[in-house]
Amino acid sequence: MIAKTEKIWMDGKFVDWDKATVHILTHTLQYGLGVFEGIRCYETDKGPAIFQLDEHIERLFNSAHIFLLDIPYSKEEIKGAIIKTVRMNEVKECYIRPLVYIGYGSIGLYPKDNPIKVAIAVWPWGAYLGDKGLKEGIRIKTSSFIRNHVNASMSRAKVCGYYVNSQLAKKEAIAYGYDEALLLDTEGYVAEGSGENIFIVRKGMLKTTPLTSILEGITRNSIIEMAHNEGIQVTEERFTRDELYIADEAFFTGTAAEVTPVREADGRRIGNGKPGKITKRLQSLFFDIVRGKNKKYESWLTRI
Repeated sequence: MIAKTEKIWMDGKFVDWDKATVHILTHTLQYGLGVFEGIRCYETDKGPAIFQLDEHIERLFNSAHIFLLDIPYSKEEIKGAIIKTVRMNEVKECYIRPLVYIGYGSIGLYPKDNPIKVAIAVWPWGAYLGDKGLKEGIRIKTSSFIRNHVNASMSRAKVCGYYVNSQLAKKEAIAYGYDEALLLDTEGYVAEGSGENIFIVRKGMLKTTPLTSILEGITRNSIIEMAHNEGIQVTEERFTRDELYIADEAFFTGTAAEVTPVREADGRRIGNGKPGKITKRLQSLFFDIVRGKNKKYESWLTRI
């Protein structure tokens, strides 16, 4: 269950958590066209700090632009609203969910003059794939459901309705006793998890799926930059699931998943079945950064 906070920002006003409602015929609820972001705020020794806030806001507006949704606020206004919402709820650490949705009005597929609405909620949320998963790694299953084709669901946008596909994959993985799903693209190459990007390590080199059929993850991009700065060779190229099977290491990245090691895929142990050296190195660096312990990456944080 979500841990309730006090207020949710809705179109410029703070609304009590339990009163932050919409009409049952809200267009996005009927048809799934809305865009959103997942952002984390971490506790540091200087108070709460939001990780890569500007990058997340940029992606939110890019998603809206791709789908012809005209957000009725500027980027600076949304940034300010997010900061105010975190402050209002007096949370030291939280997950932040900005949502842009099509409001009540026309009920046909074409929304005509329906208003574009914006809401921002924050709440405490721990490790998405579990504290044990962060420490020991998770087990994943290749899904029978594939990542949507790029001409069916434009992959640069983070759209509400896209996650029906992810839910199917996740439900299937859980039903078979795994922790998370791995989706392939329409040509059979590894794409991503149900809500995460994937990295593998082979012979000391880090490899991740290119931006062909996946969402451009903020954490993914951060890890690539961190690896370069650490002198770790990184390549963005397609790879198959059998290359994953024989990888020395593997891990998922994402705002929710953070940096989560993968210890098993489809019943095959990855490496020695434990988080590897490069995975642990990048994971440790990541948490130092988000908790304000590495001044080199201070610009990645928005202090509250």
